[in-house]
Amino acid sequence: MGKIVINSIMENPSLCDGFGYRTVLFLQGCNLHCKGCQNKSTWDINKGQIIDIKDLAVLLREKCLNKKLTISGGEPLLQEKALLELLIELKDFDLCLYTGHNIEDVPNEILSYLKYIKVGPYIEELRTTTKPFVGSTNQEFKVVNNNEITK
Repeated sequence: MGKIVINSIMENPSLCDGFGYRTVLFLQGCNLHCKGCQNKSTWDINKGQIIDIKDLAVLLREKCLNKKLTISGGEPLLQEKALLELLIELKDFDLCLYTGHNIEDVPNEILSYLKYIKVGPYIEELRTTTKPFVGSTNQEFKVVNNNEITK
């Protein structure tokens, strides 16, 4: 089992990062650097906490009692292999992934563990506070069912 670099686990669950009362895990590291990003502190992967994936899974099981978890960043796909290992460890969770990449760039194996996904880069000029679960209007929040993507 490998290691993963995290920024933090949100202390209070969120209603803004997917359906339901969700715990949010912020992974460290981003290579997209979107203008106007609200999580610039997550960009430098060297500033994160390195943790064993199994230990993180145990911690998340303790903190996330309803098993509704959103994984954000940074850019989670920057740690694609470690992310997949974490998803496998938490396969009984209701999992949501926030990525700045497009849906075509998300590996099918990762999609197979997700219930929801937010895709698309943040574009400051398209900022929105009214479209649920996204930061800019170009982004899409999608339901993932058996590797089939629907809006």
